[in-house]
Amino acid sequence: MGENGGDIWVRSDRAAGPAPARSAPRHRQRDSSAGVEGNEKLTALTGTVLLLGFAIEGLTILEVRRLLLVHILVGALLIGPVLLKIASTGYRFIRYYTGAQPYVRKGPPLPVLRLLGPFVIATSLAVLGTGIVLAIVGPGNGNWLFLHKVSFILWFAVMTVHVLNYAPRLPRMLAARSAGAGRGVRAGGMATVSRIAPPVPGQGARWLALMLSLAVGIVVAIIATELSAKWGVSL
Repeated sequence: MGENGGDIWVRSDRAAGPAPARSAPRHRQRDSSAGVEGNEKLTALTGTVLLLGFAIEGLTILEVRRLLLVHILVGALLIGPVLLKIASTGYRFIRYYTGAQPYVRKGPPLPVLRLLGPFVIATSLAVLGTGIVLAIVGPGNGNWLFLHKVSFILWFAVMTVHVLNYAPRLPRMLAARSAGAGRGVRAGGMATVSRIAPPVPGQGARWLALMLSLAVGIVVAIIATELSAKWGVSL
């Protein structure tokens, strides 16, 4: 009833207008970006291992006759992490180009790095693959030695550009935490955003993946060293 006994007032939902759009809850936004952040952390972690490993490989070349065993062992050991990095970057590539929103929001690498990516993969596999074959067939096969040297020169050229772009960002990528900060509550009841973001989920899985890749590399290194008796080296 109205105040004067008139008809009952009925409020139309249409008259009230459309309901305002609601944004996705913060925890859902954090969950959707967790995979992207975890993928970036895994790629950075694996890239750090490869950077150190290939630096050792480069140093052993200076005294390759004396350090041949170390050269073969480290080169074979890096096969596992190289495959892991290809998997992590390939996964991001597939998710981005299939339209997964968290990866689309993250965006692709710079155009020059996207063009360089396949060459980085191809030359890395070529250097390690020809090195393993060369270790097995022995010093008498000039063709494999030539291929190993050529692939190394090409690898060094593309990796120089790759490292110069990514190495300065590695510390930030390794230390990065989750994009979503937690919430705290003051004594007065007002919610405040915590300044310290939570760690990126999946840390244990990332370390497990890296350890498994190194385990694969160790197995390959042992087999390659055992088969490289023609070079006069052994464990």
